[in-house]
Amino acid sequence: MSWTPVRTARGTSIQPDGAREISRSLPEEAPVAMVYDGSTQAVMMATPQDIEDFATGFTLTEGFANLAEIGEIEVAMHDEGIEARMWLPEARRAALAERRRYMAGPVGCGLCGIDSLSEATRALPEVPEGARFAAGDLARSTDDLRGHQPLQDRTRAVHAAGFLRPGEGIVLAREDVGRHNALDKLIGALARAGIDPAGGAIVLTSRVSTEMVQKTVMAGCPVLVAVSAPTAHALRLAEGAGLTLAAFARGGGVDLYAHPHRVRTGESHVA
Repeated sequence: MSWTPVRTARGTSIQPDGAREISRSLPEEAPVAMVYDGSTQAVMMATPQDIEDFATGFTLTEGFANLAEIGEIEVAMHDEGIEARMWLPEARRAALAERRRYMAGPVGCGLCGIDSLSEATRALPEVPEGARFAAGDLARSTDDLRGHQPLQDRTRAVHAAGFLRPGEGIVLAREDVGRHNALDKLIGALARAGIDPAGGAIVLTSRVSTEMVQKTVMAGCPVLVAVSAPTAHALRLAEGAGLTLAAFARGGGVDLYAHPHRVRTGESHVA
């Protein structure tokens, strides 16, 4: 089977002024298996594009390996889904055993099927000091990201994650039906392009849940910006990891929560 990110569907739209036949573009979902050394580690429903970025980002944010250890990624298409095949050093197999998951099921459910509850609140490293931003850059970031969402333009049904550089706007973005998947794809794309996440901020079209903070911190990015709210536990994790957390970035404004010292308003840093 040839997996494509968009499918066309026909239907009938019932409106107050009557009914009409319609044709709409719908985002595709495919089971994507992360396969390490011949064994499946995780299966997730995802948009079938940027699979190498997805596999790279997932491997990095789960702490399975570093970029140099990932090597070549083989993407195998099947009628049932897609495999991303990777081969890791022997020393990394213990990490795979500790973090084994089975995540086939709801789209973007980042903690579905996790074996150990302690893994859901795993200790995080401290993020580097990294980039600093004018408050206006963060306030405009989700509007900027909107211009980098061709799949959303076609389907109105996907999330995006973008990388914001100070004074440059969004320089890289990835889309997926799952918000966690979009973030993994972005982190993988940054790694494969040799772009240091410490030099910018990650911008999300979603709320900020626990795993979105975990992935951002594991990527080494010091600032996370979202269009919607953080959860209370996500905020606690951000505080502990030194991550600047900005939310409700829309309509020309932004709310600052954890570690706002990286954000400038006027002539001074936010206290």
